[in-house]
Amino acid sequence: MAEPLKAMYDGLFLEQFAALVKTAWRPFDEERFASHVRDGGWEQLELKARARKITEALGAALPQDYGEALAVLYLIDEKCKGLPYIFFPDFVEVFGMEPQHWELSLAALERFTERSTAEFAIRSFILSDPDRMVRQMLVWADHPNEHVRRLASEGIRPRLPWAQALPQFKRDPSPVVPILEKLKRDESLYVRKSVANNLNDIAKDHPELVAALAKAWSGEDARTDWIVRHGCRTLIKQSVPEIMALFGYANHETAEEAERPLVAAAALEVAPGTVAIGGEVSLHYRVQLREGEPAKLRIEYGIAFVKSGGKTSLKRFLLSDREYAGGASASSVRVHRFADLTTRKHYGGLHRVTLWVNGREVAAAELMVTEAEPV
Repeated sequence: MAEPLKAMYDGLFLEQFAALVKTAWRPFDEERFASHVRDGGWEQLELKARARKITEALGAALPQDYGEALAVLYLIDEKCKGLPYIFFPDFVEVFGMEPQHWELSLAALERFTERSTAEFAIRSFILSDPDRMVRQMLVWADHPNEHVRRLASEGIRPRLPWAQALPQFKRDPSPVVPILEKLKRDESLYVRKSVANNLNDIAKDHPELVAALAKAWSGEDARTDWIVRHGCRTLIKQSVPEIMALFGYANHETAEEAERPLVAAAALEVAPGTVAIGGEVSLHYRVQLREGEPAKLRIEYGIAFVKSGGKTSLKRFLLSDREYAGGASASSVRVHRFADLTTRKHYGGLHRVTLWVNGREVAAAELMVTEAEPV
């Protein structure tokens, strides 16, 4: 099993980093810094909590004047690149939020994000003064460095994972749109992925806005088209009719569908019919398209997972997404494992397994999931 990310902050890392700080500022007390970092249940802390602990230890060991402390970090930041150094922007968030520090702090975040990422630290500033930060993001969207341009989008995502939510932009994402407009043709895939993820965040609260943007942006540019497709993935999973039509999926709602269903035949079998948590099953499926014109199909299987309270929650998984000739059949076997994940815990009970084509259920089967045998 791979080591958790938090393990990157081991004793060697802390020792080497402390020695580096010492080269920039001779009064730095390496032992005091390391001791401060490791006290208070260090081993139980997860990644971001460990980064915050390093931030706090730096704050205690560096000059107490914020500007002077930043100056020390500026002497070494070029040697501190990658995810482990998210405590550089975190230092700005913790010690640079006072109004008199904002100019220094925003300049520091712009600099530090080029070497690591300031997408988490910037959110406290957005929450404190959203109007000012929207203006700042618009400026950063024109920055020559791709990491800073990405920050303009990633930092203001309404639902950024691992980060503070931005309730104002979940309620009203319209101020975010001009930032995305500036970045929708960006030459950097790194930036375009962020723009697409931002759109996908917005789609969860304002699907109609993203649908309108998707229609307006489609066909402008190959880079923009990629963003639109990736940014609409939640709406595609939800089978929003105008989005399905935009991407060429055959429509279930046509007059032809009323007379000749899109799917002429479909079948789904689950084997075995009972599985213990930790085990796996095979899903045998077959879909036959009606005769006539070719059609683009998104074929998925769904499982209504039993939750701890006995209710169920449907999760769909992609099987195929392509165009099929009229009358063609799609059939295969997919293995599904019922091992517990960090994002999903399994519970015993009767699970309904379903087969979906372009957002419509076309076949179903049942599966009994049992508790794992004690070891």
